[in-house]
Amino acid sequence: MSTEILRVLTESGVSIWLDDLSRSRLRSGNLADLVATKSIRGVTSNPSIFQAAISKGAMDYAADLKDLAKQGLDVDLVIQRLTTDDVRNACDVLLSVYQATGGLDGRVSIEVDPRLAHETQRTIDQASELWTMIDRPNLLIKIPATLAGLEAITETISNGISVNVTLIFSVDRYGMVIQAYEDGLRKAAHRGLDLSQIHSVASFFVSRVDTDVDNRLDALGTEQAAALRGKAALANARMAWELYQERLDRDEWAALLALGANAQRPLWASTGVKDPTYDDTRYVIDLSVQGCVNTMPEATLDSVADHGVFRGDTVTGTGAASAQVWQSLAELGIDQAAVCEHLEQDGVKKFIDAWEDLRATVQTAIDQIS
Repeated sequence: MSTEILRVLTESGVSIWLDDLSRSRLRSGNLADLVATKSIRGVTSNPSIFQAAISKGAMDYAADLKDLAKQGLDVDLVIQRLTTDDVRNACDVLLSVYQATGGLDGRVSIEVDPRLAHETQRTIDQASELWTMIDRPNLLIKIPATLAGLEAITETISNGISVNVTLIFSVDRYGMVIQAYEDGLRKAAHRGLDLSQIHSVASFFVSRVDTDVDNRLDALGTEQAAALRGKAALANARMAWELYQERLDRDEWAALLALGANAQRPLWASTGVKDPTYDDTRYVIDLSVQGCVNTMPEATLDSVADHGVFRGDTVTGTGAASAQVWQSLAELGIDQAAVCEHLEQDGVKKFIDAWEDLRATVQTAIDQIS
């Protein structure tokens, strides 16, 4: 397996992040090796990733679980200790990348409790708590782009805390996310904070859009519907990129830039291909553009390294064609706003379900120790 294309993608301005984290990766040196050999420049985690890490890697967490259980901590505090330790250690692994890129990359993300997705103040409070607990400059706190999350994003940014805005599906909602970030920067500047030290990415979920829309197209069963399979997700992301570029080209952003602000880079998430009939590199190769982040599971990383074909910038100038894809879908009765609303609700539910599964796994372990 060659890693040449990963180097080429990186040199073209695509930041490759790993969408996975576990204590096994940290202890074995696997994460450090991926940074050294496969151009990994950041790490993202989420409730599903931690659920898999702790449930499948029980031995890696056994000693800490025993110690924390003996301290009498409840299940939520035990999970918080385990996950923040992993993220802190991952931040240390990525510190050299953070330093080499002036803080742009070398980032590690941890998400607030997904059960707080619709609770603004509790999200703000937990974001601050996690930032303080982990105490690493290359940390990103993940806050979902729900309506309640928008104000939490603004307030968290205004406190000088770097944020990964997650669970973005709608281009319209993405516009609100950009506004929330900029509002936070203005408040931070008013408080006298150094804007150059505040970073943010906006995580736009990709593959789930195709899964949802393709199911709707298959239900229609027409030739016209079949011709649109696999086009919605790329079009959605490309429209988001066009909005990002438009918002950077404004006097309001120029004023923040003059104060040292960093652009909130779009991050392509959910990039593992779900449909086996599709090229398993499509959400990387077909969303390649200077200045984006692409976080991918290791299987996708390996697929890109093995048989990905770099085609340069596959995003710039695609806005009009992408809008036409969604116009064609609308003519078949598939509404972009409705699809994205459903995906947001489903995404929050899946993360809560994963968190509850994790709580059950850890509680069982605590009970056995006690």
